Amino acid sequence: MSAETGERGAVSVELALLAPALLLLLSFAVFAGRTQIAEGAVQEAARAAAREASLARDPATAAALAGAQAEQTLAAQDLRCQTTSVDVDTAGFSAPPGQPGDVTVTIACAVGMADLLAPGLPGSVTVEAVFTSPVDAYRER
Repeated sequence: MSAETGERGAVSVELALLAPALLLLLSFAVFAGRTQIAEGAVQEAARAAAREASLARDPATAAALAGAQAEQTLAAQDLRCQTTSVDVDTAGFSAPPGQPGDVTVTIACAVGMADLLAPGLPGSVTVEAVFTSPVDAYRER
């Protein structure tokens, strides 16, 4: 019997043992990448929404513009959130003329991860970003 015949099937066994570990490693890499992309997209959406809200003349318009801008930016980034919440703090609009005020936008987006099918990973991850933009102190309100 030669040495070659005693090794038959060893590659198949090694592949069967390593394949699940490699798939799990790949799932974790995709999970980390998806989370990073979502964080960047949500931060960009919060920045754009706060800037848009700071240009409004009244709190109601600011909140409406911020929500629309957040949705538009998330769609442009091709981020599909399971749930999205946009909170706009327009307290800066109540500052008297000549006094500085800020508009703060907080966006939370639940990104689905259930399709990764890896044990130990959550079904979704909530990514949150906050951005503050100054309201023009001398703008007519």
